[in-house]
Amino acid sequence: MCERVFVKPTASILHADLDSFYASVEQRDDPSLRGKPVVAGGGVVLAASYEAKRYGVRTAMPEHKARRLCPDLIVVPARFDAYSQASKDVFEIFHDTSPLVEGISIDEAFLDVTGLRTISGTPVEIASKLRADVRDKIGLPITVGVARTKFLAKVASGVGKPDGLLLVEPEGELDFLHPLPVDKLWGVGAITAAKLDARGIRTVGEVAAMDLAVLTTIVGVASGRQLHALAHNVDARRVETGRRRGSIGSQQALGRRPRTRDEIAVVLLRLVDRVTRRMRRADRAGRTVTLRFRFADFTRATRASSLPQPTSATTPLLATARAVLDQSWEMIDERGGLTLIGLSIGNLVDVRDGVGIQLSLPFERSQSDVLDTALDAVRDRFGAASLTRAATVGSNADFGVPMLPD
Repeated sequence: MCERVFVKPTASILHADLDSFYASVEQRDDPSLRGKPVVAGGGVVLAASYEAKRYGVRTAMPEHKARRLCPDLIVVPARFDAYSQASKDVFEIFHDTSPLVEGISIDEAFLDVTGLRTISGTPVEIASKLRADVRDKIGLPITVGVARTKFLAKVASGVGKPDGLLLVEPEGELDFLHPLPVDKLWGVGAITAAKLDARGIRTVGEVAAMDLAVLTTIVGVASGRQLHALAHNVDARRVETGRRRGSIGSQQALGRRPRTRDEIAVVLLRLVDRVTRRMRRADRAGRTVTLRFRFADFTRATRASSLPQPTSATTPLLATARAVLDQSWEMIDERGGLTLIGLSIGNLVDVRDGVGIQLSLPFERSQSDVLDTALDAVRDRFGAASLTRAATVGSNADFGVPMLPD
């Protein structure tokens, strides 16, 4: 006779999230900035210190608006090499902490510490040591949420900011979750929150109490099911290691001045050039081109188009991106122009050793492939700025704000 053994669930998933990452790196590297309202960027706020956030300064806010909110604001130019190195240093600590690490972005990750109690201590003890290591070795503040599910661990880290540690025990999950505002649920942005608010639904608990059929009539079937599950902390996803990204992208803030179609086309060329180079270095090819737009009224839109076969060549992906831009221009014009444009290439496949990509006839390498290879070789040897495409030289599309990876 087989006896079933039930193991009590434990809070053993960590969500580690660096606090105001870019701004914190700037304050770390320049002690005179510590304790002062600082933003990284120029033209557009890329990251704001907590001292700046107290004045209402937020990421993606135009610099002139941030200065109105905070007259003493200090704006420093973004240094992406420094941020990238800091991220690598922090992720080394993550991997020293647990063999199960799932990076989410440059400044956050999930860690599964199940089974490490004997050698490393309780999940809270592990989280405390992780925070101390990041502070002492890297010099940056980090918040860690500890919970039974990935969703709740991320919520906990958000509530625990800045520079905190928050544990949500399994028996207290819903008591913690249900009083929170609905925007703590993944998938609830401004539009969904407004739809729920119009019906008097403002907390996670109120979403949990709703009939699923009613919820789906408000937000749609897929979103309704997801929100209903998360409101009850139903999240069966595990921490996944070694997962490759499903898309590669970059974006460019444009400032508030109206931009011409030609200026936007130059920005798009730069984005495609940068993204395709990253794809080739990672041995990835993709076929879905997605453009993300943010307009002067702060609304957003996304448009996409797909190629028949995956590629990492600049020319066909640029042609597709330009077609999407052309098809979207009437919408852009109606909304008063763009303040940000983003590009991502999705439906990625691995192309190492020719796997994952179907060649089209003729099988010879195209002139575009030859040019891409030559450009990559020169830039790898002499730096990314050593060669510039002629179409971008002398343009008026230099906005003083560096392009950002996704």
